[in-house]
Amino acid sequence: MPSLNLAIARLLNTGTDNFAIWVVKAPYPSGYVLRDCVWPDELNQVWQEWQQMFAGHSHLDISPNSTSQKSNPFPIDWISPSSGQTTGPYSSRLMQNLGMNLWRWIFDGQILGSLERSRGIAMGRHTRLRFRLEIRDPHLIALPWEIMQREPGQSAMSLSQDLLFSRTSSEVDPLPHLRTDQALSILLVLGHDDKLQLEQEAAILQQTLVDTPVGGNSQRYAPCIVNQLLQPTPQELIQELETRAYNVLFYAGHGLPGPDGGLLFLRPNMPLNGIELAQVLTRTGVKLAVFNACWGAQPAAINHQAIPASSLAEVLIRHGVPAVLGMRDEIADQESHSFIQAFTEALRSHKPIDEAVAQARQELLTLYKFNQPAWTLPVLYLHPDFNGELIKNLDEGITELPDTAIPDIGSPLPAASLRSLAPKGKTWLLRYGVTRIGRTKDNDIVIPEPSVSKRHAEIFCRNTLTDATLVQSYYLQDFSTYGTTWFLGPNGWQQILREEVPLKSGMQLKFGSARAETWEFIIEDF
Repeated sequence: MPSLNLAIARLLNTGTDNFAIWVVKAPYPSGYVLRDCVWPDELNQVWQEWQQMFAGHSHLDISPNSTSQKSNPFPIDWISPSSGQTTGPYSSRLMQNLGMNLWRWIFDGQILGSLERSRGIAMGRHTRLRFRLEIRDPHLIALPWEIMQREPGQSAMSLSQDLLFSRTSSEVDPLPHLRTDQALSILLVLGHDDKLQLEQEAAILQQTLVDTPVGGNSQRYAPCIVNQLLQPTPQELIQELETRAYNVLFYAGHGLPGPDGGLLFLRPNMPLNGIELAQVLTRTGVKLAVFNACWGAQPAAINHQAIPASSLAEVLIRHGVPAVLGMRDEIADQESHSFIQAFTEALRSHKPIDEAVAQARQELLTLYKFNQPAWTLPVLYLHPDFNGELIKNLDEGITELPDTAIPDIGSPLPAASLRSLAPKGKTWLLRYGVTRIGRTKDNDIVIPEPSVSKRHAEIFCRNTLTDATLVQSYYLQDFSTYGTTWFLGPNGWQQILREEVPLKSGMQLKFGSARAETWEFIIEDF
């Protein structure tokens, strides 16, 4: 799918209101264009009006020289009642006006030309354009860029039928190895929150996540397994993520913004900050982190001045988490549950994450109307190298599957392990996805011997459907520098040279030297 990535940054040496907007990635060579511009007073005024009407968080000043009180840009009879209702024509006009002002500020001249040609290329390939926006100035992050629209009567960018909208960052760590999954495997974490009745909220969310729509064809929906943790300690959360192969983390609970991605209060006085969470998510292969909390996509601020790279979503993306979905502001429980149900349904029908968000956003607009902020609240960040794919169909040649995602199987799966036959040797439980073996600490099984390569071998699980029965088999793939992986066959020890071999229970293996310790592959049936 063709992609157009746009970046916005403040030009500090030319004036506080001067910005650069440029194309970071384009589907054609001459699409990489740049322009300088000034943040206009009119846009600043409309943004302040938006914050007064819709924003529950602390206001952020985009221009240090701007004043907080401006004249109202709309007729006085458009203003909604003082009761706080936002269903009047003023709120609708305000949303549309801000969306068009944001569009006009970004898409001017060559930038607009790059977008239009990129869209044409996507149409020529009979696909959508993937549009990703990178906001490098922290004061602009809080703006609802998702509502940008070219003119009245046209869809906002995040609702477009020919474009998939998300935010991104180019200052990122590389993507970790990503499993290829056939099913949603969700860890639902409910942290401390005085407003939540945890057991009731957990039951509602779990039902919302696993529900298949009435009348829907269940065959086209991927399985969805949800495990939950209620107020876990940080150690319990980390242990659960390291024990099972989850591809989605869903968090609901209290939190606070802060310089390191803020704090998630798992239990009273037991917080986990964004950097700590990022480390475990990338290490365990979680592809998508969802935060049902008003601070997930908001930067921290001091005296109305945003702290750079401080929002939880930004911190996770920068550390290599493939996708993060947070809320730009507070969202009502009913709105949140509607969004989650539509979003999960789209994911289970094998849509990429950005398309699933667009579909769920459209559901919010239908239920809660255009002039309500609900559909504008979800903010999706995607790693620039991530294609948004969370799961695949069974018939696409998948070779890996999380342990909790096997459809229509009632009995537990057999456990596989690799056991050292040396005196006091260690036994390693194998993942149902990929288990990496090597000399360095970033492997799942570490063999600290000089003859073992840094990335020596992998053991992975392949699943095939035979007569509607899912058959699970394990294979060993050699990646060593000199092909120094061995297995004991009928004719003695045989060397594996950069090839894949099937594993059977009881098979003996060696890694590195032929005189190295012997390992035994074991499958234990329950």
